[in-house]
Amino acid sequence: MKKQLLSLITFLIPIITFAQDTTASEQVDIIFKKYTGWFVDLIFYEIPFSENFQIPWVLIILIGGAVYFTIYFRLINFTGFGTAIRVVRGKYEDIEKHGADTLYGDVTPNEQENLIETIRDDSAEGEVSHFQALTAALSATVGLGNIAGVAVALSIGGPGATFWMIVAGLLGMASKFAECTLGVKYRDVGPDGTVYGGPMYYLKKGLAQKGMGGLGKVLAVIFAIFVIGGSFGGGNMFQANQAAAQFVQLFELQGTSAATWFGIVMAIIVAFVIIGGIKRIAKVTEKIVPFMAGIYVLAALIILVANYNHIGDAFALIYEGAFSGLGIAGGLVGVMIQGIRRGAFSNEAGVGSAAIAHSAVRTKYPASEGIVALLEPFIDTVVICTMTALVIVITNFDNNIIQYGVEVKEGVELTATAFDSVIPHFSIVLTVAVILFAFSTMISWSYYGMQGWIYLFGRGKVTELIYKLLFCIFIWVGSVISLGSVINFSDAMIFAMVVPNIIGVVLLTPVVKKELNRYMKAIKTKHDAIDDGFEDLQKHM
Repeated sequence: MKKQLLSLITFLIPIITFAQDTTASEQVDIIFKKYTGWFVDLIFYEIPFSENFQIPWVLIILIGGAVYFTIYFRLINFTGFGTAIRVVRGKYEDIEKHGADTLYGDVTPNEQENLIETIRDDSAEGEVSHFQALTAALSATVGLGNIAGVAVALSIGGPGATFWMIVAGLLGMASKFAECTLGVKYRDVGPDGTVYGGPMYYLKKGLAQKGMGGLGKVLAVIFAIFVIGGSFGGGNMFQANQAAAQFVQLFELQGTSAATWFGIVMAIIVAFVIIGGIKRIAKVTEKIVPFMAGIYVLAALIILVANYNHIGDAFALIYEGAFSGLGIAGGLVGVMIQGIRRGAFSNEAGVGSAAIAHSAVRTKYPASEGIVALLEPFIDTVVICTMTALVIVITNFDNNIIQYGVEVKEGVELTATAFDSVIPHFSIVLTVAVILFAFSTMISWSYYGMQGWIYLFGRGKVTELIYKLLFCIFIWVGSVISLGSVINFSDAMIFAMVVPNIIGVVLLTPVVKKELNRYMKAIKTKHDAIDDGFEDLQKHM
């Protein structure tokens, strides 16, 4: 097995040799497209419903699953929101660490035969807190899609795309809840406390319990392969490439070796973080994500306040465009598709990637982390993506920076222009934000890919080190070469993860519901015990 892993390093030699040879890069791109183009076309194939609009079949599965989960779990997207806030704030840390039965006399029998619990000290297994797990997952989704992707969606679908983007975010909350609950439910915990989790484990173990062990094993292997490919491409090379391009453009360093050195420095910094595992990744993301998101949201708020007289008009245009689509590419359905597509692709709800990060949380109740995870699409799509859209729509009133219905290619530049029109030279801050977004996305996706890697090749320090070395090499490669077909292929692998993941989550929804009821009962037990204690105290006063 080690020989197979080491052979992968040998495979990289031609790529490294070609790194700074433009002609060679183009040749590699052409050859790669020849052999992988069919897979990309398959994953992103659009079902033609008419001459004017087509819907990617992957998008149908994503949204269809989200609608099903929303209905099945009785609008958990909305009813669980308040509970999610309280869980992140640590209101229920006591019962999650020791169990409601231990602290408050809950005599409900423990049905968690598959959740690893520590008998030694009666505390929950896991490596990170709820907040750290949330920020680690957010760091993988909050990024260039929120800045560039929204601008592209608006250019094609107009302001109305924002409305459907919000709808996709709200529906995606239910998908995140279901998959992340399963991530904790079926995780493995090693002798040293290291957590191994994600769709690979609930597909294999969960479906085996339902008598579909063969199907579960196949789906788990397929998912692991896809998540590895996605981590090297969309979660690594694409991020490094875009960050390097922004850096070179800001300082006007075209034609120099700046991109090469940028890639080397970025690879070293990423290596320092990811070698420490999920604990160090979580410690970094819990600081970077609130910081970069805070700066971005603050700048957006400044623009909205400066243009407060246009806010009402912007919302009116968004609402009107959502149901008319007049003059916009694809009409009403085209607007709807653009908004839903951006929302679904931005927050990755249903992809299964977030379940890997959330599975490392410290808790005895899987549903507790599922409830926390539903905040992720809300923050990523409903808040950050919507604020980007509002800034573009409002600044467009006076500056005419975008022509709706005409697709733009450089979404970051459009967003930068919108911010610069109110806050001079904000593009500098935006460049820093892009680099931070790229960095945080890379470190989180390195963890996702590594979990798939060790699932296939086995656990061990050598196995993990080989993956991390390859990951850092690809950061440099992504910074200095342009391999369009490689990126398209890796993106296709990310969204191919949807297929095995949604199949497994749909089949395991009864398990998720059982875990939700168990956790809500534990919360009620705590509240009842506290209320009874308060009443007893009043009687003795």
